Amino acid sequence: MKRVPITLRGAESLRIELRKLKSEDRPNVIKAIAEARAHGDLSENAEYHAAREQQGFIEGRIQEIESKLGSAEIIDVTSMPATGKVIFGCTVDLEDEDTGAKVTYQIVGEDEADIRASRISFGSPIARALIGKEEGDVVEVAAPGGTRSYEIVAVRYI
Repeated sequence: MKRVPITLRGAESLRIELRKLKSEDRPNVIKAIAEARAHGDLSENAEYHAAREQQGFIEGRIQEIESKLGSAEIIDVTSMPATGKVIFGCTVDLEDEDTGAKVTYQIVGEDEADIRASRISFGSPIARALIGKEEGDVVEVAAPGGTRSYEIVAVRYI
C-alpha cells in the first residue's frame, strides 16, 4: 500500500471528523430513519429518503477517512532537524523577485491543502519547486501568468 504523507495537524483533524461522524452524525441519522419509518408508507416518505441518502454519505465519508488514516504517513515537522532545507510540513517565507511581495506557505498533504490558509499541497508546482532548496535560494515557478521567481527568505519547522 502506498503511504501518503500528512501532517500531524491534518491527521488530528481527520480523527476529530471521524469521531464526530461515528458518535454524533451516524446515531442522529439512524434515529431520523427510525422516526421516518414510524410515519408509515416509505415509498412517498421524503424524510425517509433524505435520511437514507444522508446515511450513505456519512458511511462513505467514514470509509474514506479510515482509508486515508490507514495509508497515512504522519509527519511531525517539529521533530525534524532544522537544516534550513524545504521539506514536507515546513513553513516557507518567500519574496517575489519582481514585485517584492511576501508570501508564506506551509507544504502539506493533498487533503490538507487550503490556499486561503496558506497551505499548499506538496504536489503543487510551487511546492515541487521549493522542496530540497534552502534559505537564500531563488526558485523559478511556472505559474499560469508566466514564470515567477521567488527568493526563500525563511524556512521554519513549526
